Amino acid sequence: MKTNKNYIYETRMEVRDYECDIQGIVNNANYLHYTEHTRHRFIRSLGVSFAELHEKGIDPVVARMHLEYKTPLVCDDEFISRLALRKEGVRYVFTHDLYRAGDERLCFHAEVTLVILTNGKLGPSKEYDEAFAKVIPNF
Repeated sequence: MKTNKNYIYETRMEVRDYECDIQGIVNNANYLHYTEHTRHRFIRSLGVSFAELHEKGIDPVVARMHLEYKTPLVCDDEFISRLALRKEGVRYVFTHDLYRAGDERLCFHAEVTLVILTNGKLGPSKEYDEAFAKVIPNF
């Protein structure tokens, strides 16, 4: 696994006590919430409204996830969620790297593949392509 230096978005978050398990570390499922929250903030920063697109029948859905847990986060850790994006055919592949803020140690790495369903059918999305072209030239 190689960390990606072509990040196009980042946001900071903090681990909350209820996200930790009996061992005092973040429960594995919560890392998925962190990556989803990062994608939502990123897409919203581009002026895209999930609700408006959904009303038009345009829905992004997760098709695949590859996850790597590196260093556990614990209660009150502040972390930086960084995101990169590439397109493969009709798929949008998001790279997510979560770093502990205090020492920039990689805690979690994920490749999350999204596809767009328009009125229930898989296909390209002019709306998402145009939004992502704002931050990735020649997208």
